Amino acid sequence: MATTQLAGSGLSDREHSAQLRRAVIASTVGTVIEAYDFLLYVLVAPLVFAKLFFPSSDPLVGTLQAFGIYAVGFIARPVGAALFGHYGDRIGRKATLIATLLLTGLSTFAVGFVPSYDSIGIWGAIILTVVRFIQGIGIGGEWGGATLIAMEWAKTNAHRGFITSWPQWGAPAGLFIANIAVLVFSAVSGDQFFVWGWRVPFWISVVMVGIGMWIRLGILETPVFQRLLDEQQVARAPVLEVFRKQPREIILTALCRMAEQGPFYIFVAFIFTYGTTVLHSSRDMLLFGVLLATGVSTITLPVSGYISDRIGRKRMYLIGAVTMGIWGFVYFALLNTMVPGWIFLAIVVSLIPHDMMYGPQGALIAECFSPRLRYSGASLGYHLSSVIAGGPAPLIATALLASTGSGYSVAIYILICAIVTVGATVLLPDYTNQDISQEAAYGAAGPERAAPAQT
Repeated sequence: MATTQLAGSGLSDREHSAQLRRAVIASTVGTVIEAYDFLLYVLVAPLVFAKLFFPSSDPLVGTLQAFGIYAVGFIARPVGAALFGHYGDRIGRKATLIATLLLTGLSTFAVGFVPSYDSIGIWGAIILTVVRFIQGIGIGGEWGGATLIAMEWAKTNAHRGFITSWPQWGAPAGLFIANIAVLVFSAVSGDQFFVWGWRVPFWISVVMVGIGMWIRLGILETPVFQRLLDEQQVARAPVLEVFRKQPREIILTALCRMAEQGPFYIFVAFIFTYGTTVLHSSRDMLLFGVLLATGVSTITLPVSGYISDRIGRKRMYLIGAVTMGIWGFVYFALLNTMVPGWIFLAIVVSLIPHDMMYGPQGALIAECFSPRLRYSGASLGYHLSSVIAGGPAPLIATALLASTGSGYSVAIYILICAIVTVGATVLLPDYTNQDISQEAAYGAAGPERAAPAQT
C-alpha cells in the first residue's frame, strides 16, 4: 500500500481526501476558465480581429497583425510568473490563485468592450494589446498555483501524474467551451457576428469567474506550504533564489515544452488561417473539428498522466515528443488531400501527440523544483516557453506559409520543436513516485539518491 506523502497535515484521512477533491476541482475549474479566456482570442483572432482592427491590410497580413497582439499575451506570461510566483512562494498558493483568477477573468471581460477600427481607428488595436498584456500577466501566475494546489494535496507519491493531469485537462475543456460559445453566437448573430456576436463569449466569462471564485474560497492552503510556514522556511526572494539555485531546471523545463506548446497553437489557431485560405474549408467545419479534437483530449490527457505514473514521467514525455515530430508531416499530408473527410480527421486527432506530453507535464515540471521555490520555478519554466514557443508559433507558421506556400514547411518547424524537446527532456531529472514534499529531496545528490515511495 502506498505510504502517505503528506503526513502531519493535521487532518484525518477522510478530511484529507475531501480537501484533495476540492483542490483538484478548484484547480481544474480555474484552468478551464483560464483556457477559455486565453484561447477564446485564439479562435476569434483569425476569424474576426484581422477584419475589425486591421481592415486595410491584406487578409494574410491582417492575420499576422492579429496574431501579433495575441503574442503580446505570451510575452506578459513570464512577467506574471515572476510576480505571482513570488507571492505564491511567500504568502501561499490559495491567496495567489484567487488574485490570478480575478485579473485574468476581468481582463477577458474587458476584451468584449474594445471598439473596432471603424469606431476609434488604431486605438482599438492599442487598447486590445494593453488588455491582452494584463490578461497574460494573470495567466502567468495561474498555472503554477493550480498545479501545485492539486499536487501538494496528493496523499501518495504514486499518483501525482494523474492528479496534476486534471489542471492540464482544463486547457482542452476551456477550448471546448470557447468553441461552443463561438459556434453558438456565430449561429445566433448571423450577419451581425462581426458587429456584436463575437463579443458575447468574452462577456459571459465573468459568470465563470464568479463560479471559480466561490470554489477557490472554500479550499485550504496546501500541507506542503503550511509546513514551510510553520518551520519558517519561506524564501525571502524566491524568484531570485530559484534563478540562483536552479537555473538549469528553469531553462530545461522551458525548452521541453517546445514540441507541446508550439504545435498546439498551430493545430487550434493556425488551422483557421490554413483552412480558409489554402483548403477553402468552411469556418464552421474547422470550428467543429477543433471542438471534437478538444473532446478527444479530455480522455487522452488524464490517461497520459496515469500512464506516466506507471512507466515514468520522462519516458511518457519522450514518447509524445517523438510522436509529435512525425505527426506534423502526416497532419499536413491529410490536410493537403483537400478531401473534407480527411481534413476533418486530421483536425480531430491532431491533439493526441500533444496530450501525450501535456498530461504528465504538470508533474514533470513542478517536481523539478524544491517546495520553497516551487511556485516561482515551475511558473517561470512553464511560461518562458510561451515567449519562445507558444506566442511565436502562429506567427512563424503564417510567415512560413506566406513565403513558401506549403504546409510542409510548417511540419519541418514542428519537427525542429520536437528535436529541441527531446534534448531538453533527456537532461531533466525524473522524480516519478519519489517524495518531493521535503527540501532534503533536492540536495546535491539529485533525484537518483532520493528514497522512492514504497508502493
